[in-house]
Amino acid sequence: MDFSIDSATQERIEKLSELGREHVRPLGIEADQLGRPTPPDHPYFEKLVGMGYGRTRYKGRKGPADSAKKSSDRSKTKRMGRSRASLLLSEQMSYWDRGVAVSAPGPGLGEGAILSMGTEDQKERYLSPFIKLDKPRWGAFAMTEPAAGSDVAGIQTRAIKDGDNWVLIGNKSFSGNSSRSDFILVWATVDPSLGRGGHRAFLVERGMPGLQDFHIEKKMGLKAYESTSFRLEECRVPGENLLGGEAYYESRAGFKGAMATFNATRPLIAAMAVGIGRSALDESLAFARDNQMLDDPRIRDRLERVTRKLRAARLLCLKAAWLADHQLANIVEASMSKAVAPTAAFEATSLGMELLGMVGGRGDHLIEKLFRDVKAMDIVEGTGQIQRVVMARQLVGLPHG
Repeated sequence: MDFSIDSATQERIEKLSELGREHVRPLGIEADQLGRPTPPDHPYFEKLVGMGYGRTRYKGRKGPADSAKKSSDRSKTKRMGRSRASLLLSEQMSYWDRGVAVSAPGPGLGEGAILSMGTEDQKERYLSPFIKLDKPRWGAFAMTEPAAGSDVAGIQTRAIKDGDNWVLIGNKSFSGNSSRSDFILVWATVDPSLGRGGHRAFLVERGMPGLQDFHIEKKMGLKAYESTSFRLEECRVPGENLLGGEAYYESRAGFKGAMATFNATRPLIAAMAVGIGRSALDESLAFARDNQMLDDPRIRDRLERVTRKLRAARLLCLKAAWLADHQLANIVEASMSKAVAPTAAFEATSLGMELLGMVGGRGDHLIEKLFRDVKAMDIVEGTGQIQRVVMARQLVGLPHG
């Protein structure tokens, strides 16, 4: 396995470091103090668009000549795989502030599902505006519900066929950036008795009647991006907005499509946790050095252990991403990275709080903020407990639905 970083990716990481110092961390601290997400009209988002961020992987409709040219270009230059490059960039952004990182414009978590499951018309309609951004734009993904979190098979939002249209009825929660998004990829069930087999996804556009009651949740950490709840009150969606069209409706591929999305993104979430942990470790080292704590062998031992665990977690993330880049099954590695990285990062922030002592109780030190931020990383996109269930079922050969 090759985890070396090509020059182009290294250059992007260095640019992110500059952006992080000048903009990302100050914005994260500001949002935390104000207790609200960074507004969508903030100049920072315009700056990101100007720097080329927020683009989609979709390149538009292409003919055979374009595909041949792409293959030829790829053979000329050895570049890091997309999954590994995205993972390293996500880790670096989260080092500076994970909340600000998630608030960035872009097609969002739904992009992968649209690329893998969507029709050509759906890709063109919903992703082409993100090819060359004219302004900050967002897309969103809505799976979680008040009574269905890690157990996504238990979603209750109904999708009822009505002629050529679909009617969506239900509630969604903790959907990142959805109130500011052009579209939300909403997961629903056509029949709860079918369990996972009833899952379908729908592209719901901003302003559609019945898409309502947006509420930005107040969180203990990661306040720079919005975690939104909303309601679908007989929201009428055209038939062409069923992700994948009637072919996916008949094949019952919805749940597998959702899980494929998570297998691709869980290593990214894990890498974000590593980024938070690295930040806490650096701040802890600086505090310990400034306060003459490093002569204590117990503190040195704790710092070494945290460093070791974060490096091991990072390697797990890279392995899962390497497998994804080579189109190999990574379900165990994706879940393993997601189970291990947040725990290592939480240990890093906990150690930092112990070193701070009473200073941590003032609420004005970066480590205290990181301590609150990191807690969510064990929850989002499947809790650590669920990841262990996934790994155990795979290891003993049980089906995943």
